[in-house]
Amino acid sequence: MNLQELIDASSNVYIPTGIYETSGIFISSNKTITFADGVIIKASLDEDEYKLIKTRVAGINMMWYPALINIIDANNVIIKGHAIIDGQGEYWWNKYWGPDLKSGMRSIFDSHNARWACDYECMRPRNLLIQNSSNIIIEDIESYRSGFWNIHILYSHDIVIKNVKITTLPMESPSTDGIDIDSSYNVLIDSVEADCFDDSICIKSGRDMDGIRTNIPSHDIEIRNSIIKKGFGITIGSEVSGGIYNINIHDIKYINTDCGFRIKSARTRKGYIKNINSSNLDMTNVKYIFNMYLDWNPNYNKITKPDIKLKTDISSLYEEIPSDIKNTIIDGINIKNVKSTISKDYEGISRLFNIVGFDDSPMKNILIDSAKIKCFEYGIVKNADVIIINSDINAIGDENRANDEFDNR
Repeated sequence: MNLQELIDASSNVYIPTGIYETSGIFISSNKTITFADGVIIKASLDEDEYKLIKTRVAGINMMWYPALINIIDANNVIIKGHAIIDGQGEYWWNKYWGPDLKSGMRSIFDSHNARWACDYECMRPRNLLIQNSSNIIIEDIESYRSGFWNIHILYSHDIVIKNVKITTLPMESPSTDGIDIDSSYNVLIDSVEADCFDDSICIKSGRDMDGIRTNIPSHDIEIRNSIIKKGFGITIGSEVSGGIYNINIHDIKYINTDCGFRIKSARTRKGYIKNINSSNLDMTNVKYIFNMYLDWNPNYNKITKPDIKLKTDISSLYEEIPSDIKNTIIDGINIKNVKSTISKDYEGISRLFNIVGFDDSPMKNILIDSAKIKCFEYGIVKNADVIIINSDINAIGDENRANDEFDNR
């Protein structure tokens, strides 16, 4: 009996210790799946085995590879146990970059001035996908070496991710976000440890005209009691076209993380981000403590139809957005009780602010209360209404304008 047959056989499934290779297993409603210690779910490296599914990838609805574990159109599912979900990332990262970091798909698309298209054309499986589903609990697993995003929560509600560990390094692992919460609501992320090379935990709601048309916001999301190590931090965006509101991020420890509190958007995103509360953040050696950059990575977000044949349908990215739709609206960011420091031997970037809004749509009502921060430089604040109260901020170095931009890859 293979793994899919074992899962289909009953409502209460025990998976014994072993290595199980898959190009995508699918879990239906009313299942409790318990992994024994020592279970490894490993990605097949035979791409012919992956059958395309309707999903959303990096903000665009399209046909793409399934994840290794898929919960789609399902309710009342529990997955628990100390299994390792191993995406065998090196194979997929080499597909993107090439083993020499020069000969992969990315270099081909760069040469056609279509770097953005490579993210969609270079199909790589996620480790776990929850899509169009509700009342799902994921506990205790480790997501390891994901080919693309580790855990993707899409068009779903009443989801709990608890005591999960995410490990996807090194730097050559492109787009290996830890957890992406995408046009979903009533989501709890609790006691997660993320160590990856992209956004550690990210909230999204669609990209550009495709996201505007779909128009499903992410809201009522709580992220708590977690440790964020290497990675770009807890991020809202850049795909915010459907809107994001009522977010609570609290009791988070950051260690050697690129960003602490982060928001990003682009001129083509539109959408809104409102009523965001974040508290009890403890940061050590964080490069950008508050990074809110709305015109993020403009070269990546300037889309023109590529002069190279594509397998994927991303034509919605070429659609013109009506001129009466405003740039991303930011209103109501409350951040309280932040402690950030740098260790004696730390020599990297340590910047308090990269906060830059749009000229025609400044960010409103950003409140930072009770921050105790030691860093090297203050950074920049532009087109944003920021109030700081009850705080002790000590910048001990010189400003470095080379640090005004981050993550323009």
